Parts: sequence; structure tokens; C-alpha cells
Amino acid sequence: MNATQTGLISGLILGTAAAVGGFTGFLIALVIGVVGLVIGRVLDGELEIGDLLGRSKDRR
Repeated sequence: MNATQTGLISGLILGTAAAVGGFTGFLIALVIGVVGLVIGRVLDGELEIGDLLGRSKDRR
């Protein structure tokens, strides 16, 4: 699945959350989606936890 398809599916899911749950439902879905994205990127090895916390591997 490419980035366009992923973006389309994410938009449809967030739109559904906004329609069903209102603005609060939209925000909850958005936060959970961002958390899932970060966890997925860490598990795929594309993001280091140190990058999120402001720590770098090459600092001494």
C-alpha cells in the first residue's frame, strides 16, 4: 500500500469518526492514529526512540 492509499484510508476513518463521534471523537481518533504511526515506525526501524526524546546516538 502506498502513501496515497494510506492517506486516503486514514482520511476516511477520521471523517467517519468526526461524523459519528463529533469533534471529540475526531480528536481521539487522531491521537490514537498518531500513536499507532509512531509505534509502527519504531517497530519498522524507521524511527529511533532517542529521536523522539531529543537524544542522539552520536552524542557523547
